[in-house]
Amino acid sequence: MHISLPRKIEDKLQFWRRKLLPRTLFFRTMLLIFVPLIVVQVVSVVVFFDGSWSRMGRRLSDGLVDDIKVLMELKKQGMPLEQVRKLAKEGFNINFDYFTITDNIHVKRQKAANPMIVAYLEEALDAAFVDADWNVWVDDEQATNSNLTILIKQDDGVYQFVCSKKKIFSSSIFMFVVWMVVTSILLFLVSVLFLRIQVRAIADLAQTAENFGKGVDDDGFKPYGSSEVRKAGVAFMIMKERILKQIMERTQMLAGISHDLRTPLTRMKLMVTMMNDSQDKQDFFADIDEMEKMLNGYLSFVRGEGDETSGEINVKDLVEGIVGRFVSKKVKIKILCDEGDIKILGKEQALRRAVTNIVGNACRYGKKVEIGVSKGRHYVVIVVDDNGPGIPEDKREDVFRAFYRLENSRNKETGGIGLGLAITKDIITSHGGKIELEDSPLGGLRVIVSLPY
Repeated sequence: MHISLPRKIEDKLQFWRRKLLPRTLFFRTMLLIFVPLIVVQVVSVVVFFDGSWSRMGRRLSDGLVDDIKVLMELKKQGMPLEQVRKLAKEGFNINFDYFTITDNIHVKRQKAANPMIVAYLEEALDAAFVDADWNVWVDDEQATNSNLTILIKQDDGVYQFVCSKKKIFSSSIFMFVVWMVVTSILLFLVSVLFLRIQVRAIADLAQTAENFGKGVDDDGFKPYGSSEVRKAGVAFMIMKERILKQIMERTQMLAGISHDLRTPLTRMKLMVTMMNDSQDKQDFFADIDEMEKMLNGYLSFVRGEGDETSGEINVKDLVEGIVGRFVSKKVKIKILCDEGDIKILGKEQALRRAVTNIVGNACRYGKKVEIGVSKGRHYVVIVVDDNGPGIPEDKREDVFRAFYRLENSRNKETGGIGLGLAITKDIITSHGGKIELEDSPLGGLRVIVSLPY
């Protein structure tokens, strides 16, 4: 169920979600595991402190204070000091001592340095000895078997009690926290291990789909992971086989059409050759040549890059090699490239054909051409500018349609049969890229080709 909120609130929430939430599936899932785990641990520790551990601490402190009161009462009733010491040691495991007022021992009530250890004892002493001064300290707060010293000043003297810290403090809280942390870490590591396997399966499937979109063969992929991921992988492999089969059948069909159409065209050429020289004969030859160009162009468009395999391509070398074919006195060409190698994975001959079509069009309709090659974060960008007539903005999508020609600038005499840009877009799209047309700073057309690497 989706709760509708005002647009401004929705935009702010969307902004903070993008800002704070992890982007990858792995870290988002780990966040779903880690946050509840931390919340459960904090709640468990708080409940333990407020419940079992606090009750235990109060009972231990109250018990120690009761023992102290018994020993003090025995001393006040006249029991010899040595007997009280012996009883305290054997019966209560407390070292008892007594000092008279003349011993000049100063007792000043103050809070201990570590309230976690003696906080409940101080509360019990406050309740039991309201008007008396007392002092509590621990010899070594970090040590497990350290001693706890208590001084209580009464009208008749000062009573000293020395006992183990364990009488009022239990280290089980630390063991409890340690076990919680250790088990949580183990659970976290196991979750990371299994989650990485699942995420890796999805990532491999995505990479295989991306490679297939670029025309890169990846026959080594095998679906694995959870049943849902395996099912998606199997569905992708079936879809891939169907697409490849369809492409193969289309290519074979068009190869047959090519053979069937070339035979009557050749026969027509022979028949026209036998005709007397006339304007009609020239017109027939022109029509037959145009049909052959259309047939060859159509077959090239449908076949695309054929059976060429993918490999590493140095885009700078590719562009420089293409430009070398168009260098002439009539067209001034300038190349601007980023430093270092700019490489992508693709089919070199197909990309050479696509870039050649773009550069050829720029040189055909312009006198000045600038070509830039740069490497972005995810794409290699090729920009071709010319100072030609350009293409109207409302026609820029149409020029990518097969057999479409701009009558005023690109006709059969100068622009072929209208398949150049269609073939170019087909090749670039098959590599996972895109082609865009814009106004050029030189006054003509700017062609922007983006290819992933």
